[in-house]
Amino acid sequence: MKPKLIAHGGAWSIPEKFEKAHLRGLRRAVSEIYPQLLTSISALDAVEAAVKILEKDPTFDAGKGSFLNLNGEIELDAMIMDGSTLNFGSVVAVPNILHPVALSRLIMENTEHCLLAGTGALHFGKQMGMEEVDPHELLTSRELKFYEKIKNDPDFKTKSPFEPHPKGTVGAVAMDQNGNLAAATSTGGTPRKLPGRVGDSPIIGAGAYADNETGACSATGWGESIMRVLLCKTSSDLLKEYPAETAAKMSVQILEKRVNGWGGIILIDKQGHYGFAHNTSKMAFAYADEEGKAIARIKI
Repeated sequence: MKPKLIAHGGAWSIPEKFEKAHLRGLRRAVSEIYPQLLTSISALDAVEAAVKILEKDPTFDAGKGSFLNLNGEIELDAMIMDGSTLNFGSVVAVPNILHPVALSRLIMENTEHCLLAGTGALHFGKQMGMEEVDPHELLTSRELKFYEKIKNDPDFKTKSPFEPHPKGTVGAVAMDQNGNLAAATSTGGTPRKLPGRVGDSPIIGAGAYADNETGACSATGWGESIMRVLLCKTSSDLLKEYPAETAAKMSVQILEKRVNGWGGIILIDKQGHYGFAHNTSKMAFAYADEEGKAIARIKI
Protein backbone atom coordinates (compact mmCIF):
# COMPACT_ATOMS: atom_id res chain seq x y z
CA MET A 1 0.00 0.00 0.00
CA LYS A 2 1.12 3.54 -0.67
CA PRO A 3 1.32 5.35 2.69
CA LYS A 4 -1.07 8.19 3.44
CA LEU A 5 -1.07 10.92 6.08
CA ILE A 6 -3.57 13.67 6.87
CA ALA A 7 -3.69 16.01 9.88
CA HIS A 8 -6.06 18.70 11.13
CA GLY A 9 -5.72 21.76 13.31
CA GLY A 10 -9.34 22.40 14.23
CA ALA A 11 -12.68 23.33 12.69
CA TRP A 12 -13.77 26.81 13.75
CA SER A 13 -13.90 30.42 12.56
CA ILE A 14 -10.15 30.82 12.14
CA PRO A 15 -9.36 34.56 11.97
CA GLU A 16 -7.15 35.65 9.10
CA LYS A 17 -4.35 36.60 11.44
CA PHE A 18 -4.08 32.96 12.61
CA GLU A 19 -4.36 31.31 9.19
CA LYS A 20 -0.68 31.35 8.24
CA ALA A 21 0.35 29.85 11.59
CA HIS A 22 -2.20 27.05 11.19
CA LEU A 23 -1.02 26.27 7.67
CA ARG A 24 2.64 26.42 8.68
CA GLY A 25 2.19 24.06 11.64
CA LEU A 26 0.13 21.51 9.72
CA ARG A 27 2.45 21.58 6.71
CA ARG A 28 5.40 20.94 8.99
CA ALA A 29 3.70 17.97 10.68
CA VAL A 30 2.96 16.27 7.35
CA SER A 31 6.19 17.18 5.55
CA GLU A 32 8.39 15.95 8.43
CA ILE A 33 6.55 12.70 9.14
CA TYR A 34 5.36 11.49 5.73
CA PRO A 35 8.85 10.70 4.36
CA GLN A 36 9.36 8.42 7.36
CA LEU A 37 6.16 6.56 6.47
CA LEU A 38 7.66 5.84 3.06
CA THR A 39 10.72 4.17 4.56
CA SER A 40 10.28 2.76 8.02
CA ILE A 41 7.70 3.86 10.57
CA SER A 42 4.24 2.43 11.24
CA ALA A 43 0.92 4.24 10.99
CA LEU A 44 0.85 4.37 14.80
CA ASP A 45 4.30 5.95 14.89
CA ALA A 46 3.22 8.46 12.26
CA VAL A 47 0.07 9.73 13.96
CA GLU A 48 1.84 10.00 17.31
CA ALA A 49 4.77 11.90 15.80
CA ALA A 50 2.56 14.24 13.76
CA VAL A 51 0.34 15.08 16.74
CA LYS A 52 3.39 15.67 18.95
CA ILE A 53 4.58 18.32 16.50
CA LEU A 54 1.18 20.02 16.74
CA GLU A 55 1.04 19.69 20.55
CA LYS A 56 4.35 21.54 20.77
CA ASP A 57 3.12 24.33 18.47
CA PRO A 58 1.42 27.10 20.52
CA THR A 59 -0.85 27.88 17.57
CA PHE A 60 -3.20 25.04 18.47
CA ASP A 61 -5.45 24.10 21.38
CA ALA A 62 -3.40 21.03 22.35
CA GLY A 63 -0.37 20.70 24.60
CA LYS A 64 1.30 24.13 24.66
CA GLY A 65 -1.28 26.82 23.93
CA SER A 66 -4.26 24.99 25.41
CA PHE A 67 -7.28 26.76 26.84
CA LEU A 68 -7.64 27.36 30.57
CA ASN A 69 -10.53 25.87 32.52
CA LEU A 70 -12.78 27.76 34.92
CA ASN A 71 -10.09 27.68 37.62
CA GLY A 72 -7.37 28.93 35.28
CA GLU A 73 -5.78 25.46 34.90
CA ILE A 74 -4.84 23.40 31.86
CA GLU A 75 -6.30 19.89 31.59
CA LEU A 76 -5.49 17.84 28.50
CA ASP A 77 -7.30 15.01 26.68
CA ALA A 78 -5.93 12.71 23.97
CA MET A 79 -6.24 9.29 22.39
CA ILE A 80 -4.50 7.03 19.90
CA MET A 81 -5.91 3.94 18.17
CA ASP A 82 -4.47 1.00 16.23
CA GLY A 83 -6.66 -0.09 13.33
CA SER A 84 -5.07 -3.53 13.08
CA THR A 85 -6.03 -4.58 16.63
CA LEU A 86 -8.74 -2.05 17.65
CA ASN A 87 -6.61 -1.35 20.70
CA PHE A 88 -6.49 2.22 21.96
CA GLY A 89 -5.16 4.39 24.76
CA SER A 90 -6.62 7.60 26.16
CA VAL A 91 -5.96 10.23 28.80
CA VAL A 92 -8.50 12.66 30.21
CA ALA A 93 -8.02 15.83 32.25
CA VAL A 94 -4.30 15.19 32.69
CA PRO A 95 -2.20 18.14 33.91
CA ASN A 96 1.41 19.14 33.31
CA ILE A 97 2.16 16.97 30.25
CA LEU A 98 3.31 18.44 26.95
CA HIS A 99 2.51 15.33 24.90
CA PRO A 100 -0.67 13.61 26.09
CA VAL A 101 -0.79 11.63 22.83
CA ALA A 102 2.50 9.94 23.80
CA LEU A 103 1.08 9.16 27.24
CA SER A 104 -1.98 7.64 25.56
CA ARG A 105 0.23 5.28 23.59
CA LEU A 106 2.11 4.27 26.73
CA ILE A 107 -1.21 3.36 28.34
CA MET A 108 -2.24 1.35 25.29
CA GLU A 109 1.00 -0.62 25.10
CA ASN A 110 2.05 -0.95 28.75
CA THR A 111 -1.12 -1.46 30.80
CA GLU A 112 -4.21 -3.66 30.80
CA HIS A 113 -6.30 -0.48 30.64
CA CYS A 114 -7.47 1.80 27.86
CA LEU A 115 -8.04 5.11 29.65
CA LEU A 116 -6.46 6.89 32.61
CA ALA A 117 -7.56 10.19 34.16
CA GLY A 118 -6.11 13.22 35.88
CA THR A 119 -3.35 12.81 38.42
CA GLY A 120 -3.46 9.04 38.01
CA ALA A 121 -2.53 9.43 34.35
CA LEU A 122 0.20 11.92 35.28
CA HIS A 123 1.63 9.53 37.88
CA PHE A 124 1.71 6.66 35.38
CA GLY A 125 3.42 8.88 32.81
CA LYS A 126 6.12 9.82 35.30
CA GLN A 127 6.61 6.13 36.15
CA MET A 128 7.18 5.51 32.44
CA GLY A 129 9.79 8.27 32.25
CA MET A 130 7.69 11.15 30.93
CA GLU A 131 8.62 14.59 32.17
CA GLU A 132 6.18 16.56 34.28
CA VAL A 133 6.35 20.15 33.05
CA ASP A 134 5.59 23.34 34.91
CA PRO A 135 2.05 24.40 33.90
CA HIS A 136 3.44 27.77 32.86
CA GLU A 137 5.33 25.99 30.07
CA LEU A 138 1.96 25.07 28.55
CA LEU A 139 0.50 28.54 28.97
CA THR A 140 0.67 31.24 26.31
CA SER A 141 0.07 34.94 26.83
CA ARG A 142 -2.70 34.72 24.23
CA GLU A 143 -4.68 32.19 26.25
CA LEU A 144 -4.05 33.97 29.56
CA LYS A 145 -5.31 37.22 28.07
CA PHE A 146 -8.37 35.47 26.66
CA TYR A 147 -9.09 33.76 29.99
CA GLU A 148 -8.96 37.08 31.83
CA LYS A 149 -11.43 38.46 29.29
CA ILE A 150 -14.01 35.67 29.61
CA LYS A 151 -13.64 34.30 33.14
CA ASN A 152 -16.36 36.53 34.61
CA ASP A 153 -18.49 36.97 31.48
CA PRO A 154 -21.98 35.58 32.30
CA ASP A 155 -22.89 35.34 28.61
CA PHE A 156 -19.89 33.26 27.51
CA LYS A 157 -20.64 29.69 26.38
CA THR A 158 -17.91 27.14 25.78
CA LYS A 159 -19.81 25.60 22.87
CA SER A 160 -19.87 28.71 20.70
CA PRO A 161 -18.14 27.62 17.48
CA PHE A 162 -17.84 30.98 15.75
CA GLU A 163 -16.24 33.30 18.27
CA PRO A 164 -12.88 34.78 17.18
CA HIS A 165 -10.66 32.71 19.44
CA PRO A 166 -8.68 29.53 18.74
CA LYS A 167 -10.42 26.15 18.90
CA GLY A 168 -7.57 24.23 17.32
CA THR A 169 -7.92 20.65 18.54
CA VAL A 170 -5.40 18.59 16.55
CA GLY A 171 -5.44 15.14 15.04
CA ALA A 172 -3.79 12.87 12.50
CA VAL A 173 -4.72 9.77 10.49
CA ALA A 174 -2.26 7.52 8.67
CA MET A 175 -1.94 4.39 6.55
CA ASP A 176 1.44 2.63 6.39
CA GLN A 177 3.07 0.40 3.77
CA ASN A 178 1.36 -2.67 5.23
CA GLY A 179 -2.07 -1.12 4.90
CA ASN A 180 -2.44 -0.64 8.64
CA LEU A 181 -4.41 2.38 9.78
CA ALA A 182 -4.10 4.53 12.91
CA ALA A 183 -5.65 7.70 14.29
CA ALA A 184 -4.84 10.14 17.09
CA THR A 185 -6.48 13.26 18.50
CA SER A 186 -5.31 15.73 21.17
CA THR A 187 -6.89 18.78 22.77
CA GLY A 188 -6.89 21.26 25.60
CA GLY A 189 -10.68 21.28 25.51
CA THR A 190 -13.00 24.24 25.50
CA PRO A 191 -12.27 27.63 27.09
CA ARG A 192 -13.50 28.14 30.66
CA LYS A 193 -14.71 24.55 30.85
CA LEU A 194 -15.67 23.11 34.22
CA PRO A 195 -12.71 21.39 35.90
CA GLY A 196 -12.79 17.72 34.97
CA ARG A 197 -14.80 18.29 31.80
CA VAL A 198 -14.00 15.75 29.10
CA GLY A 199 -14.91 16.26 25.46
CA ASP A 200 -14.92 13.99 22.46
CA SER A 201 -11.18 13.82 21.72
CA PRO A 202 -10.24 10.95 24.08
CA ILE A 203 -13.50 9.01 23.61
CA ILE A 204 -13.25 6.02 21.28
CA GLY A 205 -15.58 6.41 18.32
CA ALA A 206 -16.14 10.10 19.02
CA GLY A 207 -12.83 11.96 18.74
CA ALA A 208 -11.01 9.21 16.87
CA TYR A 209 -11.44 5.69 15.52
CA ALA A 210 -9.35 3.29 13.44
CA ASP A 211 -10.30 -0.06 11.91
CA ASN A 212 -8.34 -1.70 9.09
CA GLU A 213 -11.60 -3.17 7.76
CA THR A 214 -13.18 0.26 7.15
CA GLY A 215 -10.96 3.29 7.76
CA ALA A 216 -9.54 5.69 10.34
CA CYS A 217 -10.86 9.09 11.46
CA SER A 218 -10.08 12.07 13.69
CA ALA A 219 -12.67 14.68 14.65
CA THR A 220 -12.69 18.24 15.94
CA GLY A 221 -15.37 20.68 17.03
CA TRP A 222 -18.00 20.98 19.74
CA GLY A 223 -17.22 17.86 21.75
CA GLU A 224 -20.55 17.44 23.51
CA SER A 225 -22.34 17.12 20.16
CA ILE A 226 -19.64 14.93 18.60
CA MET A 227 -19.95 12.44 21.46
CA ARG A 228 -23.72 12.21 21.03
CA VAL A 229 -23.41 10.83 17.50
CA LEU A 230 -20.01 9.10 17.91
CA LEU A 231 -18.89 11.03 14.85
CA CYS A 232 -15.80 8.96 14.00
CA LYS A 233 -17.50 5.57 14.46
CA THR A 234 -20.46 6.83 12.43
CA SER A 235 -18.10 7.84 9.65
CA SER A 236 -16.23 4.53 9.88
CA ASP A 237 -19.47 2.59 9.52
CA LEU A 238 -20.51 4.68 6.52
CA LEU A 239 -17.24 3.68 4.82
CA LYS A 240 -18.69 0.17 4.43
CA GLU A 241 -21.07 1.55 1.80
CA TYR A 242 -19.79 4.92 0.64
CA PRO A 243 -16.58 6.52 -0.72
CA ALA A 244 -14.36 8.38 1.72
CA GLU A 245 -15.46 11.90 0.82
CA THR A 246 -19.14 10.94 0.88
CA ALA A 247 -18.83 9.20 4.24
CA ALA A 248 -17.13 12.25 5.75
CA LYS A 249 -19.84 14.61 4.47
CA MET A 250 -22.68 12.32 5.54
CA SER A 251 -21.32 11.95 9.08
CA VAL A 252 -21.09 15.73 9.51
CA GLN A 253 -24.63 16.06 8.15
CA ILE A 254 -25.78 13.59 10.81
CA LEU A 255 -23.94 15.65 13.44
CA GLU A 256 -25.80 18.78 12.40
CA LYS A 257 -29.21 17.23 11.77
CA ARG A 258 -29.50 15.02 14.85
CA VAL A 259 -27.90 17.15 17.59
CA ASN A 260 -27.41 20.59 16.03
CA GLY A 261 -23.69 19.98 16.34
CA TRP A 262 -20.66 21.69 14.84
CA GLY A 263 -17.36 20.20 13.81
CA GLY A 264 -15.20 18.57 11.21
CA ILE A 265 -13.58 15.24 10.39
CA ILE A 266 -10.61 13.85 8.46
CA LEU A 267 -10.33 10.22 7.41
CA ILE A 268 -8.56 7.63 5.30
CA ASP A 269 -10.50 4.60 4.05
CA LYS A 270 -9.05 1.09 3.76
CA GLN A 271 -8.16 1.72 0.08
CA GLY A 272 -6.10 4.77 1.08
CA HIS A 273 -8.50 7.48 -0.06
CA TYR A 274 -8.78 10.73 1.90
CA GLY A 275 -12.02 12.26 3.12
CA PHE A 276 -12.71 15.49 5.00
CA ALA A 277 -15.76 17.57 5.81
CA HIS A 278 -16.91 20.28 8.22
CA ASN A 279 -19.89 22.52 8.93
CA THR A 280 -18.01 25.26 10.75
CA SER A 281 -16.97 28.36 8.82
CA LYS A 282 -13.42 27.05 8.35
CA MET A 283 -11.29 23.95 8.88
CA ALA A 284 -7.51 23.67 8.78
CA PHE A 285 -5.84 20.50 7.52
CA ALA A 286 -2.88 19.16 5.56
CA TYR A 287 -2.19 15.92 3.70
CA ALA A 288 0.44 14.19 1.60
CA ASP A 289 -0.59 14.12 -2.06
CA GLU A 290 0.23 11.42 -4.63
CA GLU A 291 3.73 12.85 -5.11
CA GLY A 292 4.31 13.00 -1.37
CA LYS A 293 4.06 16.80 -1.20
CA ALA A 294 2.47 18.31 1.92
CA ILE A 295 -0.63 20.23 0.87
CA ALA A 296 -1.97 22.55 3.60
CA ARG A 297 -5.37 24.18 3.27
CA ILE A 298 -7.94 26.13 5.19
CA LYS A 299 -11.26 25.02 3.77
CA ILE A 300 -14.17 27.45 3.84
